Amino acid sequence: MTDRWGVVAKRAENLMPGVPYVRGWAQARRSARALAEQLTALGLESDFPGLAADVNVSGDGLVRLGSIRPEAALMLAELIVSGPTAETATHVDTREEWTRAGRRSSSAA
Repeated sequence: MTDRWGVVAKRAENLMPGVPYVRGWAQARRSARALAEQLTALGLESDFPGLAADVNVSGDGLVRLGSIRPEAALMLAELIVSGPTAETATHVDTREEWTRAGRRSSSAA
């Protein structure tokens, strides 16, 4: 599935019998739509005009971002990095709330 740089194989130009291209493309389309929805919610849809579903020679689905400005790539990288950080902070806050609630319940009993 990957080339020597670890990048997905070339896109399918000539279809070969027996390769499930439709399944791969459909999966890519669902994923591209989900990404497009999130980018739209963040007001970034215009930064990714080439976002599209595709398929490679092996029938693996691809999501193509297209050519994007360096600033758009930086924004995407920052969003990816901040996601796990925000998620971790949410889990810590939730744990602290549960601990406080548990202490109040114990002292009330």
